[in-house]
Amino acid sequence: MRVSISNKCIGCGACSTISPEVFEIYRNSAVADADKICGNEESCIDAALNCPVNAIKIDEY
Repeated sequence: MRVSISNKCIGCGACSTISPEVFEIYRNSAVADADKICGNEESCIDAALNCPVNAIKIDEY
């Protein structure tokens, strides 16, 4: 699974609340740690579904 954050991100922190293992807020935007996605796929999907501006894109391999 690949996770990317678009420039629509407003840095609200919803993703880092839902999946703190993968997401963090850095300079008013979310950042995903690609090394931590494996094993946390479900929480990544939950974060994407709950993003208020749909800034998180998930690509399945």
